[in-house]
Amino acid sequence: MNKRTDTNPNGNNEVHNDSCDYYYQLSSYEDLGPHSSCVSAVAKAKSMGYPNADGCSVCSSICHTA
Repeated sequence: MNKRTDTNPNGNNEVHNDSCDYYYQLSSYEDLGPHSSCVSAVAKAKSMGYPNADGCSVCSSICHTA
């Protein structure tokens, strides 16, 4: 899965896959590269300086915590 990040109103950087409806509404994002799951994509986002990275509640619900 190709995961991307965007800041939500709660200050979290949400990780989306490129088929997510919210993905197409993003005004800015950083490409995290291909991932087989949201777990590795969220970990990648955190390692890139996004400590509040969280999975999208729609497309990455198993990684959504906030």
